[in-house]
Amino acid sequence: MSQVRQILNDSVMLHCDKQPTRLQSNLTISQALQALRDSPPTSRILYLYVVEDNGKLVGVLPTRRLFQSPAETPLAEIMIRKVIAIPSTATVLDACEFFTFHKLLAFPVTDEESRLVGSVDVELYTDELSDLERREGNDALFQLIGVHLSDAEQAKTGLAFRRRFPWLLCNVAGGLLAAVLADIYSDVSTLIVVAPFIPIVLALAESVSIQSVSLALQTLQAHQPSWRELLSKFTRELLVGLLLGSSCGLIVGVIAWAWKGQFAVAASLFLGISGAVTCAAGIGLALPYLMRLLRKDPRVAAGPIALAFADMVCLFLYFNLGRWLLT
Repeated sequence: MSQVRQILNDSVMLHCDKQPTRLQSNLTISQALQALRDSPPTSRILYLYVVEDNGKLVGVLPTRRLFQSPAETPLAEIMIRKVIAIPSTATVLDACEFFTFHKLLAFPVTDEESRLVGSVDVELYTDELSDLERREGNDALFQLIGVHLSDAEQAKTGLAFRRRFPWLLCNVAGGLLAAVLADIYSDVSTLIVVAPFIPIVLALAESVSIQSVSLALQTLQAHQPSWRELLSKFTRELLVGLLLGSSCGLIVGVIAWAWKGQFAVAASLFLGISGAVTCAAGIGLALPYLMRLLRKDPRVAAGPIALAFADMVCLFLYFNLGRWLLT
């Protein structure tokens, strides 16, 4: 297992074909065929990559189009311009996630300027790595709550404790901070119209937060994110969180109004749940992206940390709204 993990952390450049089949974008079909005859491809899995003079990858050419198109047709007219490429900074684990997510037999490897520097085919996805990927898929739920142990590690009680206990400290810290907040806002948290609704407000925020973490981790399996992508995804997730929070807040608020007979209680719950769920969605989405951008593994730590942050933001908003509307 340790050898497999070492391979997974290798740069993909150590395991890729440095001489993938290249065709210049200014060639015609007949010229491309002659070029292939002069320099026959050596790869077992044949993908024809179209590049410009500076080596920049601009497309991929399916062999069917190569043989079925007229001889004088320029490659630029029949190539597929949208190419899924693995960055040269990726690890073998990243490459395996590309194979799992996109279901292709090979991928080009490009540098920061989109120049073709190699290719990697499905042979890299060996039986050993495939077994590990299935294991990680089965462990995905446990990773979200801070558990990620191999079968051998699970059999060792002391090691299992040391691996799992640190992440429980996130929950301990979150619980203690929640207690401090409740004490600070004791004039609100002990109100008979506030205390009964604290569990549902927390539960909604935590559920949305872990949903956002799960969706972010699924998206991150396919590629290395960028800061621009984080901003775009974060903005969208805030909007989704606002819609979810407003819908749930409206339902709970109406029920509370009918139950307690006080509009201020309903307004406090509606605004509190809307704001808490919106923030929880943003936190759950942002944490995995930030950890991946900072070259950290988000799969284990993101869940516990997101839950702790969501609890704090949720109670802070709910108690402040309660103090404003109810006292």
